[in-house]
Amino acid sequence: MAGRLVVLGSKGGPALRPGGPWPSSSLLEIGGRVIVVDCGLGVTRGLVDAGINLKALELIFITHLHSDHVLELGPLLHTAWTAGLAKSVSVFGPPGTGHYWHRFCQAMEFDIEIRIADEGRPDIRELVSISEFSEGQVLEQRGLKVSALRVDHPPVTDCFALRFEHGVQSVVFSADTAFFPPLADFAQGADILVHEAMLEEGIERLVARTGNGARLKEHLLASHSFAEEAGRIASDAGVKRLVLNHLIPADDRGIGEADWIAAVRRTWAGDLTIARDGLVVELA
Repeated sequence: MAGRLVVLGSKGGPALRPGGPWPSSSLLEIGGRVIVVDCGLGVTRGLVDAGINLKALELIFITHLHSDHVLELGPLLHTAWTAGLAKSVSVFGPPGTGHYWHRFCQAMEFDIEIRIADEGRPDIRELVSISEFSEGQVLEQRGLKVSALRVDHPPVTDCFALRFEHGVQSVVFSADTAFFPPLADFAQGADILVHEAMLEEGIERLVARTGNGARLKEHLLASHSFAEEAGRIASDAGVKRLVLNHLIPADDRGIGEADWIAAVRRTWAGDLTIARDGLVVELA
């Protein structure tokens, strides 16, 4: 069964700038399942633009609780509910995901209660199930297998790469991580590896624009991977295609696709895609 990966948001970090891309979120359609991976700002609009009926939401996975990966989880579920969602949605995330959802529902209590009473809607709090996971198998259901690997993203300890498999198809998301060699074994032979990437030449300009330069630079260097490191993981894993995503920086006009390609080609000679919002990668 054919499937597809749609990059809904391709930038690393939570900041938005005029004309720039949206933070992290992806749509994976595999084995006939509609799966959302991470819910940064813009995920709801991105799903609609990708042709997804929000009432069809079924599975959502969160890699970690940084805001650029989870900020729009609650609004996505609430918007789907107002669009007519009437079946259960399963959300899988690291420890703390349930707390996020509980607090979101508390914050929206007035709206939720009045729509139940006034519009006859089912209780959204009963439609959404939260499962918190750690390393290992996360889900095995109707031929879909999902497993998790804890990666290196300090100071966040509960950050997980995810591998999705259905039949002979497999897609791996690195999540946010510094160069982490065990990820190559986890991604071994995957059809697609979606790996975060950073360009060294853009870091100084990024921190200058954002502020808190020294500390931000320290975090970036300790917690993220350079493009050539992503290429090394892809090469060691023997994947069929590498998709560079969660780009840092993603909105620097002095950096173009050719710069990303040049960096990753030092370590990866295979099929390559540089992410952008709305990009579609077919899964054969």
